[in-house]
Amino acid sequence: MKFKISDQIAAIKPYEPGKPLKEVEREYQITNAIKLASNENPIGFSPKVYDAVTQNMKDMNRYPESSAYLLCNKLTQKFHIAPENIVIGNGSDDIIALLAHGFLNPGDEALMPLPSFLMYEISVKTAKGRPVKVPLTDFSTNLEGIIEKISAKTKLIFITNPFNPTGSTITHDEFNEFSKKVPDDVIIVVDEAYIEFVRNDLVYNSLKNPLQDPRVVTLRTFSKAYGLAGFRVGYGIMDSEIAEILNRIRQPFNVNSLAQAAAVAALGDEAFLNKSIQTTHNGLDFLFAELADLGINCLPTQSNFLMLDLETDATQIFQKMLKLGVIVRSMKSYGFDTFLRVNTGTQEENVIFIRALKKVLKNKD
Repeated sequence: MKFKISDQIAAIKPYEPGKPLKEVEREYQITNAIKLASNENPIGFSPKVYDAVTQNMKDMNRYPESSAYLLCNKLTQKFHIAPENIVIGNGSDDIIALLAHGFLNPGDEALMPLPSFLMYEISVKTAKGRPVKVPLTDFSTNLEGIIEKISAKTKLIFITNPFNPTGSTITHDEFNEFSKKVPDDVIIVVDEAYIEFVRNDLVYNSLKNPLQDPRVVTLRTFSKAYGLAGFRVGYGIMDSEIAEILNRIRQPFNVNSLAQAAAVAALGDEAFLNKSIQTTHNGLDFLFAELADLGINCLPTQSNFLMLDLETDATQIFQKMLKLGVIVRSMKSYGFDTFLRVNTGTQEENVIFIRALKKVLKNKD
């Protein structure tokens, strides 16, 4: 028997995560591989997280708190908002899916940059909406191009700031001018997964003055700066009417007890967060300097990763580096055939990456 699925689902391109460490080690029969491909935190997470998770292990026979009361309470204190403005998700991509299913009718449109995080497109298509993609301009989000694509069917706009994979940003002034041109009934989703790493004060940060615009939905994650990628926990901050819809349709226990405890503990350790951010900045400065010495051009970035232009088929370089136990990300699937993306690691990992890259480039011919 052959089951039939909708044309939209059949057309979805699966999300491809970075290659796992263990998979690479098995495939190439190597040990001590390093992974700089998924924009993860190289120094792990706060010791307070370990303590909190350990203490909560005894209660794992019980269902989680659906309201994530303690986590929401921490977020209300941090951002000076109310609990009814918060939606907790199994990663921020969980909230992306909730937005698509909550606000898109079949045939409705959601605008997004091209390329961008694939879960925007997947979530829109599974909600039977239509993704409308607007190509980048000079590796940056084309805000004017997005405005031009707005139609009567537009219900959502996805903006990533800083942008993945290029590391570009949108300033306060640019966003304010953009938002003035967006109709009042269109939700602007601002995905700020990498906002903690921003060094430029001119970059738009939606939570510096949260909830000033009821159309703006902010997405944040604990996966990057806080080092909780494996726990899968993120949050959205938004107008209470939007939050009520998402909380109405989300799974009641979408964030497990240990993830909630980990996130609460992470928010309580500012010293670790600052250490994580400083490690990232130091790593970026090192990589930019080393790559410049090699004559390799890099895109400017305000995230925890950078894109480097090898001016040749970067996928071949990527594959050769895998054999040396260094996992980075080829940008071919994003349409940037000559680029690699690499996130900062520990200082030791950054040195290993540079050595491997030098070796591969020396022998590429």
